[in-house]
Order: sequence, then structure tokens, then C-alpha cells
Amino acid sequence: MRRRTLLAAAAAFWPAGVVAQPQRRQASEPGLPPPVVFVHGNGDSSALWINNIWRFEANGYKRSQLFAIDFTNPVALSDDSKMQPFRSSTAEAMTELAAFVAQVKKETRRRKVALIASSRGGNTVRNYLKNGGGADSVSHAVLCGTPNKGIVISDTMLVGSEFNGAAPFLKALNSGTDDLIPGVELMAIRSDKNDKYSQPDGRFIGQAGKPTGVGFDASELRGARNVILDGVDHRETAFHKLAFAAQYQFVTGKAPGTLFIAQEPKPTLNGRVTGMADGLYTNLPVADAAVEIFEVDARTGERRTTQPVHRKTTGADGQWGPFIASSDASYEFVLHMASQPTTHTYRSPFLRSSDVVHLRPEPFAKADEHAASVVIMSRPRGYFGVGRDKFSLDGKAPPGISDGVPAVSTGRMAFDANPRTVVAVFNNETIAARTWPARDNHIVVAEFLN
Repeated sequence: MRRRTLLAAAAAFWPAGVVAQPQRRQASEPGLPPPVVFVHGNGDSSALWINNIWRFEANGYKRSQLFAIDFTNPVALSDDSKMQPFRSSTAEAMTELAAFVAQVKKETRRRKVALIASSRGGNTVRNYLKNGGGADSVSHAVLCGTPNKGIVISDTMLVGSEFNGAAPFLKALNSGTDDLIPGVELMAIRSDKNDKYSQPDGRFIGQAGKPTGVGFDASELRGARNVILDGVDHRETAFHKLAFAAQYQFVTGKAPGTLFIAQEPKPTLNGRVTGMADGLYTNLPVADAAVEIFEVDARTGERRTTQPVHRKTTGADGQWGPFIASSDASYEFVLHMASQPTTHTYRSPFLRSSDVVHLRPEPFAKADEHAASVVIMSRPRGYFGVGRDKFSLDGKAPPGISDGVPAVSTGRMAFDANPRTVVAVFNNETIAARTWPARDNHIVVAEFLN
């Protein structure tokens, strides 16, 4: 079953393709919507779900009923049968998810939860439901941009990968006449043609010009409810406000009252510092990392005071907070970690409290080696679409962001040694940052919330 909503038309008013879905009554317990567990994708962390969590809260969900897992090693194995340091197999990811769901059930005293997953997270959810006994603990599952058919179906590309429809993992998951799981309400959200991993051509897996064996519908589930959001990219299938609307309605059986995030005047923020190993991000907590937060001028990025408004050295749990912020203020987060660049992250105001404001170091790239200073604009919850989005860094489009399917979530530029303001723009979000000297091992990130 398919539902379709047009992104361009829906931006100004309620998406008819989403709200037209019939009212649902299959909550995990009568009269109560289930707790929600958000499941991130390959290489990611729970931090990406901040807007979804806030929107669920703005529509009446209690914070105590919303959870997001952090997989220890979030990057998939190149070949699911061959172990690699600091990567995870499908079996390891499934085991972590099962343990997390069990803990959520214990904490909430509920029989079942709803799972909402992005990309690779959907592979883990499907594996858990089909092979890990998850159907007894899950009422609803929403898979967003998950390559259910694979990003390739090939005997020569991505051999053994969990993302190859011809390899053992997906071949087993996709056996049978449909993808349904008895007792679980199942939905997939996909893009029309804008998902970089659901493309007939192998450009985005380093095989330009070679057929992948999959089509634009590679994220659909056979027999389940399939929602198509026109114009969204791979990440936006999970994190766009229209994706939230579909998620919320499917889980609760009613349309959300608002797509806006209700503001709290004094949000409490927290999260963990996590690091890298062998060039890969992990979600392991980092001890002895120093975090400083400065309130900055939203127009210039300059610090309002010489002393930080918050400072902490992390313990074994990696927690850098709590910090009571102002939802009208802009902040610079400074992360000092051993063997990593000092990372200055400039961010838009935080509208609500959150404990998933995780901090990671930003490594230098090879192209940065001769730069006096480096500024990166980052969009963790989506990509930059030429012609679809308005974006710039210091008034220019950064190199490397090409036309066509949105496929890049960062843009970086080098600047001279003179300290100055650099403004990053993405649609209606503007972040002012300050340059810092690369020779002193400083790097700058302007991170968009949307």
C-alpha cells in the first residue's frame, strides 16, 4: 500500500497524503500509545533524532516515553561474515537493540514499544523482528530510507555486505512472499527519486555507470504501508518534519496537532562526548575530554563573555552536562580531546531540553593540510540539494556539492589566518561562526539543526 505526499506543496500546509491515512487503534496497550525507540543509521548516533523527539513531545508524548539507542560501533562491516575492528555485524547490532528494548520495557513497564529507524537501523530492526524474537516486544516499526532490497543486487559489488540484496543477510530477510511480521504494524518511508542509495546507477557506491540492480523503490516493504515523500533525500526520509508526521500518525493512530517545536525558555542540555578509532566514529564515551560552552552573538559568532557559561571535564560516562541554556541564545561548543583537533561547533538555539546533544571531534581532511583555517558547514539530518535548497558558506557554494540527487551533508572551505566571521546559510537557518587557526590544531563547524 502506498501513500504519497508532495514536499513542495506540503511545506505550507498539512500534507494530505499523510493525514489521509485511516485512524489506527493498535496501540501496544489499549488507550495508550507505545513508548518509542529511535534507531540510528550507519555511522550515526542518537543525536540525529533530536527534532523528532522534540516534535513527539510537542504533540503530547512524555519525555520519559521517548528513547534513542547508540550502537557501540555504528559502522557496518564491509563483509558481514568477516570481522573488522570498531565495526559491527548485523548479529551484534541486533543483540544491542534487543537488550535496549528489554531495558526500555522494564523502565516503562510496558509490553511493547514502537521502533522508528533510519537507514541501516532498519536492517537491524528487521533482523530483530524476524530472527531475534522482537515481534513479541514491538507493536509498530517504521523504517525510513532503509535499503530493504539493498543498495545493490550484485555478485561483484559490495560482496558480502549487509547492503547487498544478493548477499546472505538481505537474501534471507527478503525470502518469502512479503516482508510482513505477524503481530507488528509495519511501514516504510521513502523518497520518490532523491535517495542516493536507491538509484539504478552505481554512482554513490563508487561504481558510476554500472547498474545496481535496484530502483527508486528499493526502500519499500512488500505488503506493508509505504509512504513516498517527494523531493526528500536519504536522511530526510527519517528526519524531515513530514517524515515525523507520518511516523507519529502511524504509531498513535491520529495526525499530529503541530509540526512545530514548542519552545522551552530554559532548556536543560546534556549528552556524551564520543570519539574515533582507526578513523571511524564510535559511540563509546570518552573520559577526560574538556567541553566549554560560550554564548555568542548570533550575527557575528563572537563570544559575549571571555569566560564560558559552562565548563566540564568528562568522566568515564562521557557526559559533558547538564547545562541550562536559553532557547533564544546561540552557542559555541568547544571540544578538547587528546590526539584530535580542538573542535569549535557553532549551533542555532536549542528550543527544548535534550540529553542527546552528543559531541564528536571533527578531523582534518587531506585537502586541509595547507589551509590557515578551516570552516565546515554540516547538515547531519539531511543533504544539500542544488536547486532544491538555499545554502552557502561565506556567501558561496562550497566545492564538492554537485547537481542532481542530494548526496553530501557537509561543505568545507579554507580561509586565511586573520580571525573573522563566516556565515553559513541553509534555507531559513543562519549560523555565524568565527575562524580559528589550523596551525594551532583548531577546526570550525557550523552545524545546522534542520
